[in-house]
Amino acid sequence: MSDTIERIKCLIIGSGPAGYTAAIYAARADLKPIMYTGMEPGGQLTTTTEVDNFPGYPEGIDGPTMMVQLQQQAERFGTEVRIGMVTSVDFSKDHGGIHKVTVDNSTQIEAETVIISTGATAKYLGLPSEQKLRGGGVSACAVCDGFFYKEQDVAIVGAGDTAAEEATYLSNICSSVTMLVRKDYMRASKAMQHRVNNTPNLKVLYNTEVDEVLGDQVVEGLRMVNNQTGEKSEIEITGLFIAIGHKPNTDIFKGQLEMDDTGYLITEGKSTKTNIPGVFASGDVQDKEYRQAVTAAGTGCMAALDAERYLATVETNEEVSAS
Repeated sequence: MSDTIERIKCLIIGSGPAGYTAAIYAARADLKPIMYTGMEPGGQLTTTTEVDNFPGYPEGIDGPTMMVQLQQQAERFGTEVRIGMVTSVDFSKDHGGIHKVTVDNSTQIEAETVIISTGATAKYLGLPSEQKLRGGGVSACAVCDGFFYKEQDVAIVGAGDTAAEEATYLSNICSSVTMLVRKDYMRASKAMQHRVNNTPNLKVLYNTEVDEVLGDQVVEGLRMVNNQTGEKSEIEITGLFIAIGHKPNTDIFKGQLEMDDTGYLITEGKSTKTNIPGVFASGDVQDKEYRQAVTAAGTGCMAALDAERYLATVETNEEVSAS
């Protein structure tokens, strides 16, 4: 451990749209934020080839370029961006308390406020062919990328409400949608199942799994296997959407911050406040409903404003106590 402990006003953990937007607002409020990027600087958007639905980019923009620009904007106002991974935290439960954070198992930092923007990681099937074609037709977000497959044939993997919702969303854009369900039933609600079954260009294949995603540079087809008979079959598609869930990156906060049964951080009302004073959560780490870059950025703004107001309250209380 380092003998020198740095004390800062605002620490931002994570570097996606939520983290960088929080950094822009915190820096403009003179909170002198320091950001640690985590293992994936720029977050999930760095694996997205085209971003067409973020306001202000009429011609669209690729994900990595957008994240570089967000970083440059945050740094222009004074944010210090550091490459590093927060490995443990010790949050104070006292209003006005100091939160202790360890980076890369060695560097200790004390922060008056902490904004958590660690995001969530999409679950994938784990097939080599799937991983090779991520960004080349394999996506974990139909709402983000469905537009690029307008009037094309696509497939989606999943059986829950999210998969059913994304499948019907794609059916409004694409020529045909093939839905692969691993078991002989769907986990989605009855209402969502009815919607799926009543969509004419949406076909559901039960007891079916992906054997291999076909294509060298982009998705060209799908080899499927019936897990009951072992029979394999192929279809021609240009896009494959994986809708088997997300895992919020919250493991290091377990036991200190309130979270739901799947690990998403719980925030107070419409704010970004967690159950610990001075600790705020923004982006996909606390949002399992929308998971869009623009909504993440919005909560990043909220977190910075909440942090600024929190510090103002602490300083006011200290002044009252001293007088």
